[in-house]
Amino acid sequence: MRIEKIEARQILDSRKQSTIQISVLTEEGKFISSAPSGKSRGRFEAKPYLKSLNEDIKFINNLRRKELSNLRIEEFKSLSEVEGLINNAIGANSLFALEASILKALATEQNKELWEFLSRNKNPKFPIPVGNVIGGGLHTKTTAGKKPDFQEFLIIPRAKRFVDNVFLMKKAHEEIGKILELRKVKGKPNDENAWSTSLDNENCLEILEKVRELLEGSAGEDIELGMDIAASTFSKNNCYIYENKKQKLNRDGQINYISDLADKYELFYIEDPLEENDFDGFSELRGKTSAMVVGDDLTVTNMTRLKKALQSRSINAIIVKPNQNGSLLKVKEICDFCQDKEIKIVFSHRSGETLDTTIADLALAWKADFIKTGILGKEREAKLNRLIEIEKSL
Repeated sequence: MRIEKIEARQILDSRKQSTIQISVLTEEGKFISSAPSGKSRGRFEAKPYLKSLNEDIKFINNLRRKELSNLRIEEFKSLSEVEGLINNAIGANSLFALEASILKALATEQNKELWEFLSRNKNPKFPIPVGNVIGGGLHTKTTAGKKPDFQEFLIIPRAKRFVDNVFLMKKAHEEIGKILELRKVKGKPNDENAWSTSLDNENCLEILEKVRELLEGSAGEDIELGMDIAASTFSKNNCYIYENKKQKLNRDGQINYISDLADKYELFYIEDPLEENDFDGFSELRGKTSAMVVGDDLTVTNMTRLKKALQSRSINAIIVKPNQNGSLLKVKEICDFCQDKEIKIVFSHRSGETLDTTIADLALAWKADFIKTGILGKEREAKLNRLIEIEKSL
């Protein structure tokens, strides 16, 4: 495949913040991808842009036709040629959008869907969606001066079909909204269209528990519960400072508190329960709970940190955000490593999203166990609808 032209421009994400969109022109047509942007960013994740968004755009638009025509892009591994040409001159957001557009072009040239081109598997296993129904932390404004300290309260339905799981997530979102409205504690939807509320962490978990019972009774499907604690956002001087309800916990206190919540509410999923450098603390929590302990800020889609987490027995699941890394070659390497080491893979959106659906295809192709996309909003639903579309086609 020969690339004729690459163009980069600035667009707005779902939070009305600037991000990058890149189009790749080939004989097959124009192929477009865009990168999301995170509000709650791990300290160790790759820079979204090398110097700035405008500088990345300028670099990409200045690539000469001769340089592009010399590229030999025939398969996924050919992205190494692209990365050699770029030579670390752009950030992770820009590299992700560029490589995603190139892969879309390659897939079309071979008359395949993107997921099919990347996996060669005609009968893929669909990831289980993880839905954010109540929000707190950095993603959420206060309601009556309060909000939960934890960043996300999650519903994880376990129906056999992906489309049924999406229905159950939307039903859970609807029922939780009704409960919050009746209790007069409902705020506006947050950055990810999860409900905001003045309730504290445990009150939110109690509501999730009620909705789980309701849905399991009516739908006859198992529903799991989870939390993204994003503990780094309220960690200071080796302590965890809670505002709602006010308390200050040391490291051991935090481990015990999260372990107790996991037991009390039969949690299946716990993401970033401690600050982003406490590999041993994650490991201690794993020894106290049967819940899946998930690394995001801890691991930031980075192989070096993932291997350290594995060595420390810190996690048994990892968040994969392609734009935390940028290189899809490295993202694929991480996914292969996780499958080999039996670490669960959770592909994830960002708080500032676009209509791009690449992560849906990547999650399916690279055998993700779960996918976090949010539940409502056109940018979130685009990913869910992409997987529903693929499921129907099969």
